[in-house]
Amino acid sequence: MSYILAIESSCDDTSAAVMHDDCMLSNVIASQKVHEQYGGVVPELASRAHQQNILPVVDTALRQAGIDKSQLDAVAFTRGPGLLGSLLVGVSFAKGFAQALGIPLIEVNHLQAHVLSHFIRTDSSSTTPSFPFLCLLVSGGHTQIILLRSHFEMEILGQTIDDAAGEAIDKAAKIMDLGYPGGPVIDRLAREGNPDAFTFATPNIKGYDYSFSGIKTSFLYYLRDRLAEQPDFIEVHKADLCASIQKCIMEFLLKKFEKAALANRISQVAIAGGVSANSYLRNGLQRIADKHHWKAFIPPFTFCTDNAAMVGIAGYYKYLRHEYADISLPPFTN
Repeated sequence: MSYILAIESSCDDTSAAVMHDDCMLSNVIASQKVHEQYGGVVPELASRAHQQNILPVVDTALRQAGIDKSQLDAVAFTRGPGLLGSLLVGVSFAKGFAQALGIPLIEVNHLQAHVLSHFIRTDSSSTTPSFPFLCLLVSGGHTQIILLRSHFEMEILGQTIDDAAGEAIDKAAKIMDLGYPGGPVIDRLAREGNPDAFTFATPNIKGYDYSFSGIKTSFLYYLRDRLAEQPDFIEVHKADLCASIQKCIMEFLLKKFEKAALANRISQVAIAGGVSANSYLRNGLQRIADKHHWKAFIPPFTFCTDNAAMVGIAGYYKYLRHEYADISLPPFTN
């Protein structure tokens, strides 16, 4: 039996969670609205906001969990990848907190944490994948097809060679002046549009790797030509454009993922990362799972975006293996 405090500060969300073994007792997230006016995350502003948020977020997580800090057995923290200034806040706090309590530190890889979020138990009815299973990790910074043979035996079968899928979606939203973050806006507007209204080119990349820069360029050039003919083209066709670009990106993701699952004879599939909140991707994964009689694991929306509970579950499995971190370990960005 263990109590683990987890800290996540890799980008613009400050989060703390308390895990009782693999069961989540609390998961507190403080988001930063300051970046919306800039159309993207400003690293310096993010790190300053983390400094303001870290203490109250940890205090709230402990109170919601109903435990005192003296009951903690370890502190898990995101070491990377992420923004250096943001990571430094979380890493420094975790080190100081653990050293003050005389308990071990556990460093966690942010990407592994996203994948392992499927093992978080919130109640007795929670179901988790069994090994091996295939996970499509999709976020604003990463796109990977990962084969898991155990909690920490992960093989990357394919990944993006340039932009991430989430980045391509956000760029499409920026081109249409939909605000930041653009992904949720495109998802919402797409529900009112026709996904077959427009088509955009997808690259022919060998194997299970992805490329999204070409899709982004195709979308940009298409709008440039249409706007020259009809200045209000985006406004008139906004819902159809959102639905079409969303379908283009998500189907590209799912097609390769399905091929990888079939080739590796996988019967359990999952998605993780910020883009796993996208309704088309969630429905698409369930669709191909039903077609092949696979079992699909789709994370709750709370565990799609950056959160400390996913750091906590990764930390828990490392705690069982006594994989502790030295206090001298620095954060890493890539």
